[in-house]
Amino acid sequence: MSVRRAQPEDAGDVARLPYDFNTEFDQPTPEPPQLAERIREVMGADTIVLLAGDGPDGVAVLRFRLSLWSSGKECYLAELYVAPQRRGQGLGRALMETAIEVARQEGADWMDLGTSEDDVAARALYESLGFVNREGPDGPIAYFYEREL
Repeated sequence: MSVRRAQPEDAGDVARLPYDFNTEFDQPTPEPPQLAERIREVMGADTIVLLAGDGPDGVAVLRFRLSLWSSGKECYLAELYVAPQRRGQGLGRALMETAIEVARQEGADWMDLGTSEDDVAARALYESLGFVNREGPDGPIAYFYEREL
């Protein structure tokens, strides 16, 4: 499975994928040209984008921040999307495995993410890679909250 780090000149292809993601799930989204401009900006700051497939057909967006709890960084998986026609072919797993390796190479010692309860396929993928949504082995479910400001 081909996964590569996106470059600024890939911003148009990168933008198409989160646009398709938000459109597929009826979420508001800027048009691809505006997204491409923003992607170029964040790629120059704290963000690494990974692309998978020839289309490309999948994207992972990694955002980095300094950790309060260690001398390393924390990595937030801001987006993971695979085009519907490529789902079930291992592209999401390849993106996630590469994302974990890239995060380690960038000095992260922690990765977090959020997903919806009904996204069973994504949850199964994350859990198969060692991500947990519980506080401790038998603890209560951990919740991820967000709010528009």
